[in-house]
Amino acid sequence: MSDSPKPPEDELAGSEQPFVQHLMELRDRMIRAVIAIGVVALALAFYPGPGALYDIMAAPLVAHLPKGATLIATSVISPFLVPLKILLMTAFLIALPVVLWQVWAFIAPGLYSHEKRLVLPLVVSSTLLFFVGVAFCYFFVFGQVFSFIQSFAPKSITAAPDIEAYLSFVLSMFLAFGLAFEVPIVVIVLARMNIVSIEKLKAWRGYFVVIAFIIAAVVTPPDVVSQLALAIPMCLLYEVGIWAAVLFLKYTKAPVEPAADAAT
Repeated sequence: MSDSPKPPEDELAGSEQPFVQHLMELRDRMIRAVIAIGVVALALAFYPGPGALYDIMAAPLVAHLPKGATLIATSVISPFLVPLKILLMTAFLIALPVVLWQVWAFIAPGLYSHEKRLVLPLVVSSTLLFFVGVAFCYFFVFGQVFSFIQSFAPKSITAAPDIEAYLSFVLSMFLAFGLAFEVPIVVIVLARMNIVSIEKLKAWRGYFVVIAFIIAAVVTPPDVVSQLALAIPMCLLYEVGIWAAVLFLKYTKAPVEPAADAAT
């Protein structure tokens, strides 16, 4: 009788750690992430400063206000708290690569090689897509939306938006566009986990277009410009997700274990 081939060794064998050690490592990596955010926040506090950061955030709106109009603060502590919130939000976004790297370093030892080939590109690409969505909202959508809104404002009304209301609007729009630009990642994950096949994703294009416009109508202001600016990129990114999912399915498959030869 011929000897049957040995099954491939588990590459994670012997890498297990006690639960307490996992908690200690998680604590250390969370501390590093918080330190990274704190260092960036401290640097931003000195330059350009919280006030300047808010001016940058408010620039798209101020550019479309009537001449001489400014934003107002209706609360006594708003001029202090609102720029501080902008500072912390900006620090988190700038330090986000470090935060995600700490997350990756924590989970990577428990992943197989083919899983690492899937997770790491998804972490990097999802971060970049979120930033692209935020930048698209700030540099393009805000200008179009504020110009559209001001064109409908009666001449007898002097616009003086509240800084807290504007901060809430900006954060909600940034979150909406940042998450909307994650559509390719969602499509890839659904296909890679065998929840939905590529063929079904292609067949559901029409349904997704309807869903995209419904989402845009719910999460954006009630104007045509912002709704189209969100729905159209989502539809295009859905197509990009289908194309990327085909590549991921091809290059992130688990290795096939050789079948044992029958004993002779």
